[in-house]
Amino acid sequence: MSENNAMITADLVDLELDRSADSKEAAARALATRMVTLGRVTDLDGFLADVAAREAQMPTGLDGGIGIPHCRSAHVTEPTLAFGRSVTGIDFGAPDGPADLIFLIAAPAGADDAHLTILSSLARQLMNAEFTAALRAVDDAESAAALIRGEDSPSAAPADGTSTVSVPAADIGSAGSGEPESNAEKPPPAPPQPFRIVAVTSCPTGIAHTYMAAESLENAARAAGVELTVETQGSAGFTRLAPEAIEAADAVVFAHDVPVRDKPRFAGKPTVDVGVKAAINRPAELIAEAREKAARGEVTTSADQTQTPTPVDNTGDSGDSYGTKLRKWLMSGVSYMVPFVAAGGLLIALGFAIGGWKIDKAPSVAEHFIWTDHTSWAALLFQTGGLAFAFLVPVLAGYIAYGMADRPGLVPGFVGGSVAVTIDAGFLGGLAAGLLAGAVVMGIQRVRIPAVLRGIMPVVVIPLISSAVVGFLMFLVVGKPIASLQSALTDWLEGLTGANAIILGVILGLMMCFDLGGPLNKVAYAFAVGGLAHPTDGSLKVMAAVMAAGMVPPLAMALATTVRGRLFTRTERENGKAAWFLGASFITEGAIPFAAADPLRVIPASMAGGAVTGALSMAFGCTLRAPHGGVFVVPLIGQPLLYLVAIAAGVCVSTAVVVLLKGARKTAGPAGESDAAAAATDEPRVPVAA
Repeated sequence: MSENNAMITADLVDLELDRSADSKEAAARALATRMVTLGRVTDLDGFLADVAAREAQMPTGLDGGIGIPHCRSAHVTEPTLAFGRSVTGIDFGAPDGPADLIFLIAAPAGADDAHLTILSSLARQLMNAEFTAALRAVDDAESAAALIRGEDSPSAAPADGTSTVSVPAADIGSAGSGEPESNAEKPPPAPPQPFRIVAVTSCPTGIAHTYMAAESLENAARAAGVELTVETQGSAGFTRLAPEAIEAADAVVFAHDVPVRDKPRFAGKPTVDVGVKAAINRPAELIAEAREKAARGEVTTSADQTQTPTPVDNTGDSGDSYGTKLRKWLMSGVSYMVPFVAAGGLLIALGFAIGGWKIDKAPSVAEHFIWTDHTSWAALLFQTGGLAFAFLVPVLAGYIAYGMADRPGLVPGFVGGSVAVTIDAGFLGGLAAGLLAGAVVMGIQRVRIPAVLRGIMPVVVIPLISSAVVGFLMFLVVGKPIASLQSALTDWLEGLTGANAIILGVILGLMMCFDLGGPLNKVAYAFAVGGLAHPTDGSLKVMAAVMAAGMVPPLAMALATTVRGRLFTRTERENGKAAWFLGASFITEGAIPFAAADPLRVIPASMAGGAVTGALSMAFGCTLRAPHGGVFVVPLIGQPLLYLVAIAAGVCVSTAVVVLLKGARKTAGPAGESDAAAAATDEPRVPVAA
């Protein structure tokens, strides 16, 4: 903190805090009074109320006798740090007891940069035993202030990224036997390599505990003669450990309260997996445990390290083509959007079902609600669903940006998505806003900045600059053309009749059934759902065709295993029973087990049936206001009987095609072996083209 010497002065230090404080509230008041005297705080009681509000969220006591009450307040004029020392100790809620070193951090309202910089830098310093010992031993306020400012304190580790602590081999022990060399020309033996550990630390906020755990592990490694490299997955994102460092490591330590990103990188290594506070409180034990596991040969497998990855974990492969990355980014947004679509859309549909088609004209339930009137309940469902549905485009844009640039992309993504809604750019505007936001953030992240500022980038600088840029682009540059395109697309859908509508139904049906829940399926689904934001007769027909076609593959596989079970293995027949319910619920993925076992027959058969269903649904003029639900929302469908006929026709076509293709195939066994015999044995069969 030496870059800002005015942050703490001798007047902000109280080395005898016991004389004026016996509680955390009294300690905060005593230190805050010093800030008021210097003009750093304008309203003592108002500032203390802000401190108490922050303390109520979570105790600010840390293990090791440390308390760090802190807040942002409108009553603070400039970033300020006050320090107090207590002999008897003051309880700040730490598990190991009272704190004798108390730091009161005050930052102006909105000054996240100062707040985070002070917190992260101080957190690193507090894990330095020499630093805390010096503060406990210092005998005058001026020296204490100088120590905290960094003018006379042990050097701290970097505030972000990865850091390495290594000990020379000579510090570990002698490599030789102690006897004189028998041959002067014989080269000296190479010193033994130190034990190597790679570690990952992370906490929910990514500020204090992330870096304190890293510092604590580094100090313990230094004392144990171990080479340690730490990856701090903090609030500013993270820099991945070099693959060579992971490869060379003898063991791994995870100290985390949130999922470790890209965890499978560490498969095959002895692993210690604990919470972040364990690394702060007992780092030496973790180092010793890692060495013991390595000595016993305990290693993790790929299965042990398997976790459900976040979209951003899946977008970091530098070898991916741009098209592959783009697909992952778009799927990131769609995957987060779907729950909003399902919840909001079904609530809206239920509102219509209970209250009738004029329920959208009902007054706000906040102002008019009759408990015994069913239309009031219908209005409640409709209006709640409408609010959930309003998040559709912002969530899509926000999580596309998240998939591209991690958490810093969320704010500009949501802002851009909201602009798209404001200017009626719709689903296409959301796609554009998400890609723009992610690209802008990625561009800002390429700018090299000092390490001390990295903590503030995702909280202040990146959201500010990226939101302004995305807002400008969406409002004034690309938003209006996209809105015009969206309007033209809506008009085109509204005007579709006859052959044109049937062709669109065929295309949507093929897309829904080609990859059974994959990218093409999601694109068709997102296209349909986007039209529900401003429903027209055309967009409702599209939604109906998409859901009908998506139900066909699992229902067809279920029917095929029922009518010609001998063509399927016992496992496939069991999957067929579940596929009935999955298909009826519009879960296209229910056909994936069949497609994985025999893609050359199942996928073409599914596409054939999906195309028929999509075409018939459009030809019959079926409409659908619910974005999900399968047969369970049939009462909400326009032309429900014809809708079921369209689904049944597609299922029959897919069933007939898959049975025909499987029945005509050649078995991999000896000539004359029947399908029945092969099915009875349930041995794996290699499909060959018919």
